[in-house]
Amino acid sequence: MVYSETTRSIVITVSPTFIANESFPNTGHYTWSYHIEIQNEGKERVQLINRYWNVADANGQVNEVRGEGVVGVQPVLNPGEGFEYTSFVPIPTPFGMMSGTYEMLRTDGTMFNAVIPAFSLESPDFQASLN
Repeated sequence: MVYSETTRSIVITVSPTFIANESFPNTGHYTWSYHIEIQNEGKERVQLINRYWNVADANGQVNEVRGEGVVGVQPVLNPGEGFEYTSFVPIPTPFGMMSGTYEMLRTDGTMFNAVIPAFSLESPDFQASLN
């Protein structure tokens, strides 16, 4: 599944993938990769300064992750440019959710938060049920 969100002409698209060979259900270790595409469809240059992630597992445990940039860089996106990267997340349950924001710096020195769309982390053996 692909998830997308647009904030102030910054389009963020996420594609999560379950990584079976790095997941060990018998020990409560499930791993996903997620591929992020950030596209500047606006008319001004922006720079991704910081990231914030909210990672929730099926037990209701929430892990907040904050840090500078992504994958060791603070990419600058001119109008029409994009940036892509892939990262990983482990959680102790076969289902979870992630969401977050990227703090973006505009050329006039102001900042805004570009919303990363909420996306689900579902292992193939996860059975959804309606209550």
